[in-house]
Amino acid sequence: MMDINTVRTFFLWCTIVNGGLLILSSLMLAFAGDWVFRAHGKLFPMARETFNGVLYGFLGVFKVVVIVFNLTPYIALVIVG
Repeated sequence: MMDINTVRTFFLWCTIVNGGLLILSSLMLAFAGDWVFRAHGKLFPMARETFNGVLYGFLGVFKVVVIVFNLTPYIALVIVG
């Protein structure tokens, strides 16, 4: 059985890793958006406006998932512990 410190550490590292991926994805789209569009455009042909909308939606959903499933449990465990 895991104790509260192990679970807290788990959620801390989940938040760090997923937050890092979110930041990396955002920076790549901000500074290398044309490269990402060309790379994905070979596999999934679509208009640039559609591509921007899809990736903006993806980043929004990913941010909410990181907050709800990683950061919130970590904060709750810090408060409880």
